[in-house]
Amino acid sequence: MPNGKPAGVPCIHLTEDYLCDLFNSPERPEVCRGFAAEPTICGNNREEALQNLRWLESFSSGSIK
Repeated sequence: MPNGKPAGVPCIHLTEDYLCDLFNSPERPEVCRGFAAEPTICGNNREEALQNLRWLESFSSGSIK
């Protein structure tokens, strides 16, 4: 997804069991390779992770001051 995507929108390379179809592939984007899953981002479950990502997205877009 060269232009990125909003939080909560599944990546086109996400499998049905929420794994990356490009994980060990050289085509895996740099932004994905550089992402480190941490509790502060991922929370305790998928819903917390999505909520945190939506917050970060709105913060970085300037909609939260």
